[in-house]
Amino acid sequence: MLIGLVIILLLILTLPFLVKKVENNMELFLLVMGLLATICSGVINNSLIVGILKNHLLYMITAAVLFSGILFKILQGRIKRVLDIVLRFIPLKVFIFLMVIALGLMSSMITAIVAALVLVEIISNLPMRRSDKIRTVVVACFAIGLGAVLTPIGEPLSTIVVSRLEQDFWYLAEEMGMLIIPGIVAMGLLGGIMIRRGTPEIDDDVHHQETESYSEILLRSAKVFVFILALEFLGAGFKPVIDKYLIHLDSKVLYPINMLSAVLDNATLAAAEISHKMNSTQIGAILMGLLISGGMLIPGNIPNIISANKLKISSQEWAWHGMPLGLVMIAIYYLVLFVI
Repeated sequence: MLIGLVIILLLILTLPFLVKKVENNMELFLLVMGLLATICSGVINNSLIVGILKNHLLYMITAAVLFSGILFKILQGRIKRVLDIVLRFIPLKVFIFLMVIALGLMSSMITAIVAALVLVEIISNLPMRRSDKIRTVVVACFAIGLGAVLTPIGEPLSTIVVSRLEQDFWYLAEEMGMLIIPGIVAMGLLGGIMIRRGTPEIDDDVHHQETESYSEILLRSAKVFVFILALEFLGAGFKPVIDKYLIHLDSKVLYPINMLSAVLDNATLAAAEISHKMNSTQIGAILMGLLISGGMLIPGNIPNIISANKLKISSQEWAWHGMPLGLVMIAIYYLVLFVI
């Protein structure tokens, strides 16, 4: 079982970067890998499949992507005009800085899904080079992923943690706020700094974005559905290994190991690792490892999936920016959590 799951994990980490067809069909590839993982670990059965299909988050997220896509299509002209007016008074760098921080903080109340949908619509209508858009989206998704954990409604991970620890609504904000908020502000600063000087122009090889058709919006929503379904199967397939080998490890060891969250559902990992017997330092270390790693690759977090699908960001493009940033953040927070 273990060898098979390791092979599956290696395939997930390598094939999207090596095989173009895999990258272009990432959702189906991950779904196949997820099914293979459940078969390999021996957990696949009717109750598992039915349980996954009954998960209301599958349909809630898909519906949010679908209806917001339709709404933003209707309002696209107005959104563009509003942004043009705003950018007459606020420099683009300052706007990006404020946007990243605002979405990061608000994601805990409006959910990470809605924050990501707002992000991609704003970015789609900003006069920026595609390379700048990708960098900004990656940084903003890190901020959204961090901020969403501050309340139980922000994302599934925070819901599970608060429920598992039997704590109140503001528990994570009180315990994690001093770690999370500086990270969000840092992402805002980084987002503003990375925008190139001068008036941004569209790259020569990238034309102005055409308005999406309703069929394209529907297809994107279906892809998001399959993507999340795949993550559910992956989480279920790897859970026996997590339960057997990981949950008993020290938090200093779990912290870097939780980089698995870059390709696995972080809510599944949190559910397996978090215990009411842990102290706040242990809980903080586990959660920070999961949250930071979730921004490294597209499958790591729902905002990444939504943004990459909407803006057609490839796995290589995301990893090129997400991996170095994530590793630097992992190192910095390791010092904060365990050394300083």
